[in-house]
Amino acid sequence: MASTTMAFLIATIAIVFSVISKIFTRYFDYKKNSAKNAEDNAQLSNEIIALKKRIEVLEQIVTEDGYQVKQQFKSL
Repeated sequence: MASTTMAFLIATIAIVFSVISKIFTRYFDYKKNSAKNAEDNAQLSNEIIALKKRIEVLEQIVTEDGYQVKQQFKSL
């Protein structure tokens, strides 16, 4: 093999391995971020459920007859 052919092959192999390395790096970063996003989504879903429960309690308080009577006394 000629030295120029050998140099070309070495350069080509280096470029191919560099591209493969970047592909794997991006893939593993994607997997790591995907797991983190799933965890964040679960946490946000739990927070939404808790907030909905609090809103239900507040709605019950506001719609109670006793609450309306208290508001009427305060307005006098």
